[in-house]
Amino acid sequence: MAKPKKNRKKHSRSKTDQLEGRNIIVEVLRRKKRPVHQIFIDARAKQDHKIAEILSLCNKRNIPVQSMSRQALDEKSVTGVHNGVIAMADPHPSYTALEIIDGAYAKNEQPFLVMVDELNYEQNLGAILRSSMGAGVHGVIVPDVRGKGLTPVVQRVAMGGSEEVPLVREGLFSAIKHIKKAGVTIIGADMDGTPIWDLPLKGAVAFVFGGESKGLSPTLRNKCDYIASVPLNLGLESLNVSVTAGVFLFEKNRQERE
Repeated sequence: MAKPKKNRKKHSRSKTDQLEGRNIIVEVLRRKKRPVHQIFIDARAKQDHKIAEILSLCNKRNIPVQSMSRQALDEKSVTGVHNGVIAMADPHPSYTALEIIDGAYAKNEQPFLVMVDELNYEQNLGAILRSSMGAGVHGVIVPDVRGKGLTPVVQRVAMGGSEEVPLVREGLFSAIKHIKKAGVTIIGADMDGTPIWDLPLKGAVAFVFGGESKGLSPTLRNKCDYIASVPLNLGLESLNVSVTAGVFLFEKNRQERE
């Protein structure tokens, strides 16, 4: 088992994050994980409770709020779904898999990790981050050169998940070396595996999921200690990767509470 380090080294990215939508901006302001520098708001936005909370939190923290026309917001938007609010914030610091593992052990917690190979649909990555937050995952690891990262769409769909669960961009095989060395059990998801509820999931676990179209690759599969599945009815062949991830994560939660 790897010895915990005293501090997790942070590597900051230089660009600014553009956040779009009332829900994600409320989450970012509430959770206070990173500075928010400016808010752009539709001058004719409906004053619901979320807009009221955004304005109140900005007022308390002296965050500038600029009213804009809907057309100007549309032109500024990169997702096409801003719901009348756009924010500019510091990007999240980046972490390595080893730093996430060491950070968990430093808190006397068993590492709980998710690895996903080449997610090309931002909604899937956002949904996995949101489920991971609810399940208490320490980090989600995706390839550094393939698939999506923390785009504005991913953060909007994650609904605060990206604020609490670090997204690690690292070669999966490099990450697996550290995971194995740390004594973490690696469980891959594939249709021919043992039913997930028949496997022991207590303790340090890393779940590995394949990409949306190709599933778990043979090379990744060979790195796993176990292969697990979600048994399905009525001839259904597979579930969406984010749905499968949710089943796996909360089955582990269920076993931990037994």
